[in-house]
Amino acid sequence: MTEDFYCEEVLSGKTVVKKVLETDNVLAYHHTRPFWETHIVVIPKTHVDSLLTVEKEMLAELLDAVKTVATSILNEKAAARVLTNLGDYQDSKHLHFHVSSGEKTR
Repeated sequence: MTEDFYCEEVLSGKTVVKKVLETDNVLAYHHTRPFWETHIVVIPKTHVDSLLTVEKEMLAELLDAVKTVATSILNEKAAARVLTNLGDYQDSKHLHFHVSSGEKTR
């Protein structure tokens, strides 16, 4: 795993993703290797280390996107979860939210 998969692979275009939602500052897309039946990743389009370092304006925009994606999943699947990791749990050192539903796929 790279230190910042999102900047190095997704945002650079090296890894092609299926977009769900995109604004000038935020991207939501289907996880490239999903852990759950429905698994969307929401990221800022500029590098932010983690939830602990994000600026309030960016956090508000990210949470709006998370809310939109979660609402869509909830309406379709009747259940959704939202997750972000910190520290050693954070494989890629770029803030990202997982919005998911269903059974684990791996």
